[in-house]
Amino acid sequence: VQLQASGGGSVRAGGSLRLSCAASGWTVSWYIMGWFRQAPGKEREFVAAISSNGASTYYVDSVKGRFTISRDNTKNTVYLQMNSLKPEDTAIYYCAAGWPYDPRSGKYDYWGQGTLVTVSS
Repeated sequence: VQLQASGGGSVRAGGSLRLSCAASGWTVSWYIMGWFRQAPGKEREFVAAISSNGASTYYVDSVKGRFTISRDNTKNTVYLQMNSLKPEDTAIYYCAAGWPYDPRSGKYDYWGQGTLVTVSS
């Protein structure tokens, strides 16, 4: 089971990025998928999650209205569209797959390697 996160980069505040999380060797449609981030010197935090069929989504309050999680099970990929980025969004972003009781928790079974997002003011 492998997850490959991509799409990170450096943007100015107010800009946008779209992160992708692609799975290889298995199908993401079986799993709840989540995005987490870890800023320098801080603990990893939940960002967004989506149910296996895409019907339910979850967001941390700080990104509601700015970030959108989606999935394309035909492409075995999950996305995180990030708009109106702020300097405080700067972090390494990780995707994860699993069956956590609470999608907001970090109790996922599989994790990608992370992609760096840097937002300058």
